[in-house]
Amino acid sequence: MSEYSKYKSECTDEVDIQGRDASLAEATRLWFVQANAHKYSYHFEWLGRPIIQYPQDMVAMQELIWQVRPDLIIETGIAHGGSLILSASMLALLDLCEAIESGTPFDPRSSRRKVLGIDIEIRPHNRAAIEAHPMFSRIQMIEGSSIDPAVIAQVKDIAKQHPRVLVCLDSNHTHDHVLAELEAYAPLVNVGSYCVVFDTVIEDMPAEMFPDRPWGPGNNPKTAVWEYLKSHPEFQIDKTIEHKLLITVAPDGYLKRVQ
Repeated sequence: MSEYSKYKSECTDEVDIQGRDASLAEATRLWFVQANAHKYSYHFEWLGRPIIQYPQDMVAMQELIWQVRPDLIIETGIAHGGSLILSASMLALLDLCEAIESGTPFDPRSSRRKVLGIDIEIRPHNRAAIEAHPMFSRIQMIEGSSIDPAVIAQVKDIAKQHPRVLVCLDSNHTHDHVLAELEAYAPLVNVGSYCVVFDTVIEDMPAEMFPDRPWGPGNNPKTAVWEYLKSHPEFQIDKTIEHKLLITVAPDGYLKRVQ
């Protein structure tokens, strides 16, 4: 066994113990509630664009992208564009590393890899900033509801051109909307890749934290995930990710396609 394999084996054991530590889980939950009251996730950027994610989930996404090596990343919800930029930059690194490994010239203009972002409203100042970013050549955006049949059809046509697809759902957080997104986009994910459903943590938060939102405990992405999995055994929750992160907006949200 290599030294790296030994290290990974130790990490696996440690993460398993960490994930079963009830007192640590409760401390994490209490911290999360207090930090969220200060809009903690709004205070980070990726390559100059606000990303509105927890750093732990940002690290998890780069690990997944490196592991899956997707040709297409589909993201519902754009906001300021930071997540699109993160995904695009990771795809650029994949291309560069694969070129170095194969000894071939690196030409980013010839890459097949791209990020497809969907949002019901792309505000002009955000669109302008995303289009001006150096990573924009890898990004395509669709303005419209992610559950509009016309939008879904357009996304499916694009996905047909890419053999390895990773999906991230982070738009309207109501149960019905996320369930409709799962039905539309999760089937595009290939075996071994992931459909990541963000903000499942809403189910675990106090109801008073969402006074002006249509979602809350009992009506959120996690309840949609639970409903979807009842009839879709081809996906399983990858608990090892949340056990490693502890602090994550996506408990039960890292769905791996296993068949």
